[in-house]
Amino acid sequence: MTPLSCDDLKGCATNLVNQLITRHLKLATAESCTGGWVAKLITDVAGSSACFECSLVTYSNQSKQELLGVPKQTLLEAGAVSQNTVKAMVLGLLDRCSADVGVAISGIAGPGGGTDEKPVGTVWLAWAKPGQVIECVRYQLDGDRDTVRRQAAYQALKGIERLIAHDR
Repeated sequence: MTPLSCDDLKGCATNLVNQLITRHLKLATAESCTGGWVAKLITDVAGSSACFECSLVTYSNQSKQELLGVPKQTLLEAGAVSQNTVKAMVLGLLDRCSADVGVAISGIAGPGGGTDEKPVGTVWLAWAKPGQVIECVRYQLDGDRDTVRRQAAYQALKGIERLIAHDR
């Protein structure tokens, strides 16, 4: 993937906000490794209050359980950076708010924390509508902490675009 600039992210977020507003859809995010970056990108766009519901930054496993309802067993068996966890995160998010679409992100941005099974740059994203996960993808992103987080935020935005493109 080519390096993403702030202008790339801003343009993507602006386009997405316009699409959400046109379709009268509300978005919510559940973020871990991105620390709220997706929510920031969306809310940097003037008028985003018409389409942005809320964001939960659940960095710890405890917050994922308490705020999003991720089962403790899921975290113990699969880990925080897993398909099962991001699916539970996004469904729990949408159960707790009135958004029409949601995205969840959990990953290992580095520089530490990676393992052979889940190296630095491993990021899981899940996109959903209330009660239904639509897409869940594992990415292996390259670069330093900032680059991994920037790429994860970008993939989150692009996934939301894919999700709402089917709601015409």
